[in-house]
Amino acid sequence: MTFTLVVLAGALVAAGLVAVVVAVVPAAPRLEPALARAGDASHTGEGGREVGPVTSRSERLGAALYRRTPIPLSQRQRQALRLRDKSIPEFYADKAVMAIVGAALPAVLGGAAALVTGTPSPLPALAGVAGAVTGFFVPDLLLHRSAAVLRSSAVDALLLYLELVTLERLTNASAPQALQNAALVSEVPLFVQIRAALDRARLEQQAPYAELRRLAVQLSLPELADVADVMQLDETGAALSGALRARVRELRDAHLTQEQITASAEAEGMTIYMTLPALIFGLIFLVAALLKIFDA
Repeated sequence: MTFTLVVLAGALVAAGLVAVVVAVVPAAPRLEPALARAGDASHTGEGGREVGPVTSRSERLGAALYRRTPIPLSQRQRQALRLRDKSIPEFYADKAVMAIVGAALPAVLGGAAALVTGTPSPLPALAGVAGAVTGFFVPDLLLHRSAAVLRSSAVDALLLYLELVTLERLTNASAPQALQNAALVSEVPLFVQIRAALDRARLEQQAPYAELRRLAVQLSLPELADVADVMQLDETGAALSGALRARVRELRDAHLTQEQITASAEAEGMTIYMTLPALIFGLIFLVAALLKIFDA
């Protein structure tokens, strides 16, 4: 038993040293992921926001982990992070913290158990490795579970943004000015993303509609592209107030319908929990009657 513990401890120490060397020594980046990231940064205009400036130690840790991790982020994860206005270094800092917690908790519990019982066990070390791996993927699970809520909140914010744009148009503001003024009202993530897109278009001295369509693709919000299409009608001299109000009404009705469908599906899913107590009580009475029949 002692020899097994020594071997396991030596293997863990050697693996830790190898991991430290791999993390510290700079490695040549792989060409395909580097080109993909460069392409994403050039097309989205948000490469600096995702991996560029960091302001804290945790973000520096997250940025280093992101550059060295072999598991890339999916497109849906990037969209969810943009909807939360959360940078990739912050997300990977959360993954690092959860991995550390998952690794340390079994070790602390195992050490306490060893002090109480006086018999050390290799199980806490193995559980620590499993806890670190599990903790690393906990933020991914939480982000996946919150995707539907994030999209619903983004649609709500977009409807509010359309209302504000309509009010700006009623004050005789131009289409670009109405878009800009409405985006300055709130600090919710969608408003921040729209402001950034409008600022990029202004710095490039271009109309903001192309940037809004690109942002709609990035966030998977086709309703935002519809806003750009309606606002672009200003270049033809068309009246936008009536078109905006009609589009807001359509989007709100569609959003309410989708929310009702989601609520109905969740209510139907809860019926199984409502019927379980009745089934359990029925089984209790049925088993008692069957036992009496078998005894007779």
